[in-house]
Amino acid sequence: MFFILLQSACTAVTALSGLRLLIGIGSLAAAATGAEVLASIHGDFIRIPMELLAIAGSLVNLYVIWRIRSLRGRPSSRWRVRPVTSAKKRAETIQIALAVLTLLLVFAELTIHFHLHHSI
Repeated sequence: MFFILLQSACTAVTALSGLRLLIGIGSLAAAATGAEVLASIHGDFIRIPMELLAIAGSLVNLYVIWRIRSLRGRPSSRWRVRPVTSAKKRAETIQIALAVLTLLLVFAELTIHFHLHHSI
């Protein structure tokens, strides 16, 4: 049942990627034109929860990859673990890099927003 819930969550995240794109384009358009109607998309009620979700998602990715690698490295599991392919290692490294980049970008956005608007 747990894995079914995880699969549903993955499907929901994939479906929401279009919404994230729409919000990103709307924020870019609002910043470029200064339109007040589109500026509400970049409001705190959307920006802060999205940043919190980005932080949570990045931390979960980092934890899961760390856990996978630590379980793979155990002496008790070496006999049943197949060697990791270079493609899988590369994919894990890219996921780590993207998670760290996301954390850095959220930190930079919060810092810049604080300096410009004197609020988070």
